[in-house]
Amino acid sequence: MSGGVDSAVAAALLLQQGFRVQGVHLRLAATCPPQAALAALARHLDIPLLELDLSQEFAGEVVDYFLAEYARGRTPNPCVKCNAAIKFGYLWDLLQAQGVDYLATGHYARLGPGADGKPGLFRGRDRAKDQSYFLSRLPRQLLPHLLFPLGDLTKKEVRGFCQDLRLPLVSGCRESQELCFIPQGSYHEFIRARRGGGGRPGELVNRQGQVLGRHRGLEGYTVGQRRGLATPAGEPYYVLEIRPETNQVVIGPRAELLAGGLKAVQLNWLIDPPHQEIEAVAVIRYRHPGAPARIRPLGPAEARVIFAAPQSAVAPGQAVAFYRDDQCLGGGWIEERIE
Repeated sequence: MSGGVDSAVAAALLLQQGFRVQGVHLRLAATCPPQAALAALARHLDIPLLELDLSQEFAGEVVDYFLAEYARGRTPNPCVKCNAAIKFGYLWDLLQAQGVDYLATGHYARLGPGADGKPGLFRGRDRAKDQSYFLSRLPRQLLPHLLFPLGDLTKKEVRGFCQDLRLPLVSGCRESQELCFIPQGSYHEFIRARRGGGGRPGELVNRQGQVLGRHRGLEGYTVGQRRGLATPAGEPYYVLEIRPETNQVVIGPRAELLAGGLKAVQLNWLIDPPHQEIEAVAVIRYRHPGAPARIRPLGPAEARVIFAAPQSAVAPGQAVAFYRDDQCLGGGWIEERIE
């Protein structure tokens, strides 16, 4: 229970379905809501509330990862990392030890039998709010123990339930896609503060190595970025690559941003791991519509992904998730783009 609308309505729906519910709030960062406000929400729902301080685990697993990936010139996805390591990792281990049967959250995703009849993860009915991408690294063995009460609802319907139930929500709760550990300002400022100073300026170069300008520090740039380049050109330029070893940002026209595929590592399958090439839709970032692709396993934890049509802004460090129809087959981390 974050104190926001989604987790509060999820708890209320479970109570209506006859479940015995306990609220669990994770204190992960300095932006956590006041304890009194959470307690008031739990009293309104008439459920016990357990608060767990996992701030040290969160700092080690998520914040340190976030900083390290940017230092490597990569684009991290802390929400995907947090779900697998913290919310459905440390938390589930603690709850399972207490004899809890199910872990329920306010994610917009669905569960059901897959094509093989085994438990599967599916997109939420509200495609604009679907969060299955962020859950693509969950342990497969955990799926039978999960509940997503909002999976068949739209955000509008959830807000309607919230109003009908007159839930006393915690003010200022942020959407779950936002970076919860950055209370104010930009992530660039957060990184610079953690490093104890501003980024090291360097060169903006094209693919041929020609210097086109100067950058303010690598942490201010991500693959696919257009704004803030300030380089004179007859067409818009985009960030193509980040090279921490030379402190350079490679930029170029949109055509050079396209990639024919990618290499994915640390694969997590939510189906029986394929041993031969399969066809699926690859989603390379949140809000990406997905691209038909051929996924060729390179071993138990790596794959070569070739798009049916070149895709823009394939960013090393981001998560890639694989889908067949609405079922999420699993996912991995983008290691490198394939031309």
